[in-house]
Amino acid sequence: MKLQQRILFSVLGVAVGGVSVGLFRVAALGVDPFQSLMSGLEAVIPIRFGTLYLLVNAALLLFSLLLDRRKIGLATLINLTLYGYVVEWAEGLIRGLLPMPGFPVRLALLGLALVVMCFGTALYFNADLGVSTYDAVSLVLSQRQKRVSFRWCRILSDLVCVLAGAALLRLSGKAWTEITASLGPATLLTAFCMGPLISFFSARLPSAHAKS
Repeated sequence: MKLQQRILFSVLGVAVGGVSVGLFRVAALGVDPFQSLMSGLEAVIPIRFGTLYLLVNAALLLFSLLLDRRKIGLATLINLTLYGYVVEWAEGLIRGLLPMPGFPVRLALLGLALVVMCFGTALYFNADLGVSTYDAVSLVLSQRQKRVSFRWCRILSDLVCVLAGAALLRLSGKAWTEITASLGPATLLTAFCMGPLISFFSARLPSAHAKS
């Protein structure tokens, strides 16, 4: 692919991924581990989600730049500046269209969100212009030492995000029934189903190294 196509794939991937998180949040059946942390931070820090996402990811970006800047690329910056605001916009739009979705509708939104997120991630990965700041943390940690693989670094970081998100939500005064909107079935689904679905879409999309 040409550079312009790769940039387009990155922007589309981030935008599609942001819409998927909006769907997850309206479905209220859980979100992916990093978004569960963001939900907890959002509950205790009184600023809009898009700005909070940017600030948190800027901190993660600084961590990666200090330890290994090779994981950072143009797509990393696109993700940092665009993703949170797309989530905010998409959630507002969907809630306007579906102000009080019933459980069957929420299940349908959950299924749609999972497929949309995997498609967006495949676009982003195939562009090969850098990883998200959250992905970069696990990659950097696994490569700075050889005893713990990337897989286990990612599992550990996901676990920390889920536990921290739950603790922050509880600290904010949320009831456990409300906490399941961020820590629910979707949290497990994203952990176990994203890999195969991302691979499915990636294999059917042009890759960065394919000839134009």
